[in-house]
Amino acid sequence: MDSVDHDLVDAEWTALVEAWGGCAYCGAASDHLQRDCVLPISRGGRYTLTNVVPACRSCNASKCNQEVTTWLRRKKMDERAFLTNHVRVLADLAARYSGGSGAGTPAAPLPFEPAG
Repeated sequence: MDSVDHDLVDAEWTALVEAWGGCAYCGAASDHLQRDCVLPISRGGRYTLTNVVPACRSCNASKCNQEVTTWLRRKKMDERAFLTNHVRVLADLAARYSGGSGAGTPAAPLPFEPAG
């Protein structure tokens, strides 16, 4: 397994925390957010920018190694809102760091070294 595919660098984590503004699941603001894999490691997930979200300790412990949509339904949380926000955050980060916001727009510097 290529270690680069499994590592989330600190700058990527910081960008995710800033983009979400709190727990990705319940919205709780915290200085102690944890890295949660949307697709758990035990189910083939990896610690990558596209698979990690910030989670409060309560949500992270409750979700454990469950698939995210199953867990959201069981907790009666808004599955659609989470999935929509997850796509939005990833699209915003991609546009922000690739210059994808329009033709002729200079790309902003990446806050981390791109993998591969």
